[in-house]
Amino acid sequence: MSLGGHLKELRKRFVWSFVFIGLGTIAGWYLFDPVFAALQNPIVQAAKDSHVNATVNFSTIGGAFDLRLQISVFIGVVVSSPLWLYQFWAFIIPALKRRERLYTLGFLGSAIPLFLGGCYMAWMALPIFVHALLGLTPAGSANLINASEYVLFAIRILLLFGLAFVLPVVLVLLNFMGLVTAKGILKGWRLAVVVSALVAALATPVSDPTSMFILMIPLLVLYFIAVGISYVRDRVVRRRAVLYVPTNESAA
Repeated sequence: MSLGGHLKELRKRFVWSFVFIGLGTIAGWYLFDPVFAALQNPIVQAAKDSHVNATVNFSTIGGAFDLRLQISVFIGVVVSSPLWLYQFWAFIIPALKRRERLYTLGFLGSAIPLFLGGCYMAWMALPIFVHALLGLTPAGSANLINASEYVLFAIRILLLFGLAFVLPVVLVLLNFMGLVTAKGILKGWRLAVVVSALVAALATPVSDPTSMFILMIPLLVLYFIAVGISYVRDRVVRRRAVLYVPTNESAA
């Protein structure tokens, strides 16, 4: 295919992706109320438990519309992700070899569930974070929470948890591509502990060390699972190399 043909194909894939995201955004517009109620619930519950005057507010007259539009687009991107990811996959797959296709499929097949698992864990931990932060409100004062800032705060936690859970899969992918060995990954265990602590500190907005360990421990478990998978793969590669080494007689 010529360069012009590739550009036309890319344009077609982009158009279809935007169509799917647009349809998902329309669905997200009608899903806004239950989603916002679920996001607001930790604040309402924490305010009751801590006896704090805390409420979600909109600072401008158009703030409610802007927030509804932003959440609708976010829902549209998430809901339509299988469709627009397929468009991206369909564009690049002709350039991949068979083994590269298998690696990519394996990466997506493992990364997507882990990402969703990290988001679910963040969703379970969100009430803990909100309760801890609202508990710092001084007595006799009110905590007026900007709706847009709170939603961005929640989305950031969800994305950070989700992406953090995908990091070990990247290590396995690099191993399968022959760029790093299991021993090389294991040698960096000290760095892995530091990185896990930094990611946990960034993802958890409270200074409570228990909240950090909620994310840090699963990250380290996934890291050593990645080491184990890489070790098994390295052994298979070494055995194949020994089996296919030509003997002196066959070389003669």
